[in-house]
Amino acid sequence: MSNQYFENNPALKDEAITINYYFKGTNLLFNSNSGVFSKRSVDYGTSLLLQSIKLNGGETILDVGCGIGIIGITLAKMYPQTKIEMIDVNQKALKLTNDNIKTNNVKNVICYESNIYQNVQNTFDVIVTNPPIRAGKAVVHTILLDAYNHLNDGGILYLVIQKKQGADSAKKTLITRYERVEVINQNNGYEIIKCLK
Repeated sequence: MSNQYFENNPALKDEAITINYYFKGTNLLFNSNSGVFSKRSVDYGTSLLLQSIKLNGGETILDVGCGIGIIGITLAKMYPQTKIEMIDVNQKALKLTNDNIKTNNVKNVICYESNIYQNVQNTFDVIVTNPPIRAGKAVVHTILLDAYNHLNDGGILYLVIQKKQGADSAKKTLITRYERVEVINQNNGYEIIKCLK
């Protein structure tokens, strides 16, 4: 087994890290460790994605590939009237996410294991993802296309992807399924894409 963040590898050594994240006037703390995505800091693409998401505050939200919970927990803290579910295939990441839910004292969020949408029962107003590029194009495109089936009518998929890691290919795929696909923000080679069902 390799040491990829989208896999389960209980043999990885323990390397506990605390990440401080300041977002729109709010301080958040995230426990991190080896074997998870962007273990030492909040990834630039994740931060740009969070800055780009527009919510009214009462939405149901799914965070796909949540890692240690940065996106879902930040949105839960900023919008306490939302209801958020977070999924990941990495059990170590999910344990950290549950720790981080408690650390940041958010009550409107749950996380559970799911290989893509396998264990997802609900539909949502918003799905958000920083997809696991290293898992390969087939996995990433499945996450993006199958999100459609888990969105309510008029629902929105937000994602971040780097230009050099397949943004153009992703957009070509997305326009085959979604009513509207647009780049709503871009910086340092990252694109934030918004897709309307």
